[in-house]
Amino acid sequence: MNTNVTSMMKKQSREWLLSRDVYCIFGLPFDVTNLYDAVHNVSLNIGGEKRYFFSTPNLNFVIAAQSDPEFFQSVVDSDLSVADGMPIIWVAKLLGIPLPERVAGSSLFDELSMRPAYKNKINVFFFGGQKGIAEQAHNKLNETSIGMKSCGFYDPGFVSVDEMSSTEIIQQLNRANPDFIVVALGAKKGQQWIQHNKHQLNAPVISHLGAVINFVAGNIERAPIVWQKFGLEWLWRIKQEPVLWKRYLSDGLEFSQLLVSKVIPLALYDRYLKRTGSFKNRLELSTSTELTAQVVSIGGCIHHQNMMMVKQQFSSLLDDSDSNIVIDCAGLTYFDAAFLGTLLLFQRYLNEQKKTLTLQAVPKRIIRIISLNNVLTRFTIVS
Repeated sequence: MNTNVTSMMKKQSREWLLSRDVYCIFGLPFDVTNLYDAVHNVSLNIGGEKRYFFSTPNLNFVIAAQSDPEFFQSVVDSDLSVADGMPIIWVAKLLGIPLPERVAGSSLFDELSMRPAYKNKINVFFFGGQKGIAEQAHNKLNETSIGMKSCGFYDPGFVSVDEMSSTEIIQQLNRANPDFIVVALGAKKGQQWIQHNKHQLNAPVISHLGAVINFVAGNIERAPIVWQKFGLEWLWRIKQEPVLWKRYLSDGLEFSQLLVSKVIPLALYDRYLKRTGSFKNRLELSTSTELTAQVVSIGGCIHHQNMMMVKQQFSSLLDDSDSNIVIDCAGLTYFDAAFLGTLLLFQRYLNEQKKTLTLQAVPKRIIRIISLNNVLTRFTIVS
């Protein structure tokens, strides 16, 4: 790889790692943000040179990611991951995680659409949707939006990701010169298509916002605000699209199982640990060099208040070393979901640089925290 490109990747990775305030919930990283800030972040990246891929995990995302490593990785690889589901917000409150509010992908899109265009309107390209819906959304957006205009649409039909990733299709998208590609292919296929093609697309911002095309087209109405606030939007969606009831039933049952087997035990165990002396231990960090790896030894307690120390340590390893990374956890007594969220991102950035992350000498209590957060299989752990 070109030295300048590698250096730029390292710089971008350092900046994202230091700037993102993330927590691990259901094994996925979620950014601590509200609708206003999320809209601001997306707006800043409109017209930017770096590709900005943001995901809006809802309960269906969460459930699918538990058993699909590729789908899980698509969320980790996102530049912004917002909680688009009230059950996620409820679980965050139970675990003491400060997610301020639900950030629905459709609300984010609406806010961008209704913002006055300061210079030029945001060029939007609709990719996917049911037959004819993308064209309806294209026409409706151009009739009603203050801050957006549709520069094109494409309905690939029910074909494979490879078939909808042909050179001709990618060139058609790029020729339209969109600022924002809205994908609607079903969550798994949509995330997979973005992962497969994001480096070939010229659009600075891309996201899978499945229901947005339907809302913009006007063939489906969004739930009233009061339904959204009480987490009943799923019921409104079933009323609009009865075919969805099986998916919501399946997701609801699996969500209940996760609550009983992971979330509630984690909440209780975390409260117990915070009452013990291990929660008061001072954080200690040190780095040493071995033949094939940089070793970070972590001792004491890690929580959100001292996370910047950990981020700076991790950031320096992204910048200064081409070695694989080993984290020695022998002296680690506690960590919270903020550390685990950052660790998922750190591993992502290492993988992008063709490096590996290994956790060694992990105490049983730390193994239990990792397991209850449902990420035990996401890391390489050695004795």
